[in-house]
Amino acid sequence: MAVAEDSGVPTGDSGGQHARPPTHRRDGVPQSAYGRDGVSACGRDGVSPSASTSGNMPALPRRKRPAHGVFIDLGTPTIVFLTVCTEHRTPWLTNPATHSALINVWTKADAWNVGYYLLMPDHLHLFCSPHKLEFTLKAWVSHWKRKFSCLHLPETGQWQRDFWDTRLKYGENYHEKWEYVRQNPARKRLVENSDNWPYQGVLNDLRW
Repeated sequence: MAVAEDSGVPTGDSGGQHARPPTHRRDGVPQSAYGRDGVSACGRDGVSPSASTSGNMPALPRRKRPAHGVFIDLGTPTIVFLTVCTEHRTPWLTNPATHSALINVWTKADAWNVGYYLLMPDHLHLFCSPHKLEFTLKAWVSHWKRKFSCLHLPETGQWQRDFWDTRLKYGENYHEKWEYVRQNPARKRLVENSDNWPYQGVLNDLRW
């Protein structure tokens, strides 16, 4: 699966869909996490993304619905590179209040652990690893997006409904991939030196 055009992280296979307990909704989240109608009171997420791929630089695919499913082998570490965009690519992510709120939401939504992350104005990149195997990646992303949206922060918008994920192949250098992603603000001329970009960090040490 491909990722956002400025990520520079090569595409890789996402594997098969992780099995979900029959007591969960189709997206893998326990029914108790939702209202009676099965939908969060804060409403649904945004719309499906669309983009392209060219040359050696990956980009968001033009497929209306990305194929999800991360195969988790208990004998092999799992690290996933994730890209989530704002609805219509509206630039509202890079401000201190949004940054702080996302850190808080990711810390509490610990079914998957967030490693390195970086916010760009209209999308975010992060690396994550499963912590509670009963929650799929899709369920986890839906959960923290809803939790964030329920905060109703000023000057924020909606998320695109879907996201883009790529599992790192075993043996790939996680830190080198992060270093390339970390240079995005400088490549986009948002700062001269990416060390000075305030909307990045690491929440957990993800190890192979």
